[in-house]
Amino acid sequence: MSETKTYASDVERIYSEWNDALAAKDTEGLLKLYNEDATLESPLVRHLLKTEEGICRGREALRKLITVLFQCQPEIRRFHRKNFFTDGKNIIWEYPRQSPEGEQMDFVEVMELKNSKIQHHRVYWGWRGVKVLEDNVHGV
Repeated sequence: MSETKTYASDVERIYSEWNDALAAKDTEGLLKLYNEDATLESPLVRHLLKTEEGICRGREALRKLITVLFQCQPEIRRFHRKNFFTDGKNIIWEYPRQSPEGEQMDFVEVMELKNSKIQHHRVYWGWRGVKVLEDNVHGV
């Protein structure tokens, strides 16, 4: 019997469920956190989908990105983070380069919420994450 988690806010729920779904490679778990017309901006969009701009628009475009991402996620992609910052409508957190398990790809995730879901999501890359893209490690 699975246990239902209780969260103090939508921000806390998204912070927890988003990372858990990403680490578990749970496409549907991730997609349910986004509004139908959500956007995601990241250098990874251009790289993996071979598009001119780095923006996914809508849940179906996100599904395509996530599917490709899960097929080529490099070993150095870990999920260590410490906490988040929020004003109740926006949430920001960092995956720092240094983690207790060693070096990981470094990102900052910024999400704007609307109707208890992610509306706009931007990913800012640190130098280590960019180097992984440049080196094209494991097909990323």
